[in-house]
Amino acid sequence: MNTIFLSLVVLGTIGLLAAIILYVVSQKFKVEENPIIDEVEAALPSANCGGCGFPGCRGFAVACSEATDLSNLFCPVGGNDTMKTVAHIVGLSVVETKPKIAVLKCNGTCEHRPRTNQYDGAKSCKIIHNLYIGETACHYGCLGGGDCEVACAFDALHINPVTGIPEIDEEKCTACGACVKACPKLLLELRFKGPKGKRIYVACSNKEKGGIAKKACEVACIGCSKCFKVCPHDAIIIENNLAYIIDDKCRLCTKCVDECPTGSIQKLNFPIKKKEVAEQAQA
Repeated sequence: MNTIFLSLVVLGTIGLLAAIILYVVSQKFKVEENPIIDEVEAALPSANCGGCGFPGCRGFAVACSEATDLSNLFCPVGGNDTMKTVAHIVGLSVVETKPKIAVLKCNGTCEHRPRTNQYDGAKSCKIIHNLYIGETACHYGCLGGGDCEVACAFDALHINPVTGIPEIDEEKCTACGACVKACPKLLLELRFKGPKGKRIYVACSNKEKGGIAKKACEVACIGCSKCFKVCPHDAIIIENNLAYIIDDKCRLCTKCVDECPTGSIQKLNFPIKKKEVAEQAQA
């Protein structure tokens, strides 16, 4: 009986001493955290997508609470409304940012880009990219493996089984950039969404010379410079046989779209012109 009682006393004493030591150590080395961090985190959408450049919303909240300027900090999922709330919490001002959306710089559908072989292996763009050029003659086109679809946490991107290339849902896309990072061929890009969703971009990434590019895909950019010459706003550059439209300079005049001989320049959400309606009726 005495042995059991003595054991209980010893164990109780050890437990008490350990608790005291842990308390003293925790008080000595505790780190006081800025309470504003919790407020900022609560204002964020809790998507933890990494689109802000931080591993999660908590990391972004810490950065905002420590910042003296919010110009380089932006939550793509929450957008301008969320950033205004964050700015109010941390006592800083924020400049409104134009909303962005992901676009695919490839229009090489099965119709436009004929298949030269058939891949029968793991359905992954990274694996296909490391093995060979893909199922078509275009070295730069979409592989259709769906890595971008898997990476999207917002169900905003899916591979169309008919065309073989991804389609982006404008209502769901948050411009988090996950699909951009997932594509091994760098075919996805974040661009300004534009007023009422209107935007113009070159849906091609082929850097081969005109004849080779056109042979591989009938809607490939051939680097002819016609769009460059007709643009009144100096919004187009030609590099490595490929045209590129600069977001900040483009005024959506659509002159480049009308001038492009291969149709590689895409315009989205524009009203259909009477000429286009007539051409569609004839077709």
